Amino acid sequence: MIPIDLRDKVSIVTGGAMGLGRAITLALLQAGSRVVVADISEEAGSKLLQELEGKFSLHFIRTDVTRLQDIENMVRETREKFGKIDILVNNAGINIPRLLVDPVGKEEIDEAIFDKMVQVNQKGVVFCTQAVAREMIRRREGVIINISSECGLEGSQGQSIYAGTKGAIYAYTRSWAKELGKFNIRVVGVAPGILEPTALRTLEYERSLAYTRGISVEELRKSYEKLSIPLGRVGRLEEVAWLVVFLASELASYITGTVVNISGGKTRG
Repeated sequence: MIPIDLRDKVSIVTGGAMGLGRAITLALLQAGSRVVVADISEEAGSKLLQELEGKFSLHFIRTDVTRLQDIENMVRETREKFGKIDILVNNAGINIPRLLVDPVGKEEIDEAIFDKMVQVNQKGVVFCTQAVAREMIRRREGVIINISSECGLEGSQGQSIYAGTKGAIYAYTRSWAKELGKFNIRVVGVAPGILEPTALRTLEYERSLAYTRGISVEELRKSYEKLSIPLGRVGRLEEVAWLVVFLASELASYITGTVVNISGGKTRG
């Protein structure tokens, strides 16, 4: 077995204190990378630091990825702390279920919801990547990994804006790989399917999604078990996290400009 060794690498994980981001942070640390967690939640960041104190080289920077000032501070503080940036994982994202048209008017897309999701899921990815890429270009090396979603290609009932923002990640990944390849910078996407529940899958989220699909929360939860997934189960967070680690490593040195689907073979049929 060839070990994955990231001991000389410095990584930034946006939204890295909770859910999938937390799993990615832990996997990168276990592979030897020094990691900066850039997350909007100071509470979650402090909890993670306390949990891992003395075990790994971990630093937390409170970051709102919709604010350019926060992004600039994230890059500056990372450079001051560790001297460089080798890996960026654009993981921060939000999902607010809404219908395009709701005859009842309860859960319909409005301008505020649209703007909020695009700000985090697209603007955040674009400007975090831009700021970090400037640093990587100077050193002529780096890896940028964008967390997309299987629904970015398949679509998702009640989640069209989320699916649209994740579909944009496919285009960004391919375009930036073409632009940055000459600087020895790889850009890769990861598109998970349905994953095990985390604290981010709140009851409020489940109620909204269930409403958009005309079912109860209980029926929504049972529906995950009936999905057309050839492997017969939802994915584990660590499975996605270790794919990210592999793509960030030299073992994936010829992989760029593509999005890797990790969904257990899930399809619409």
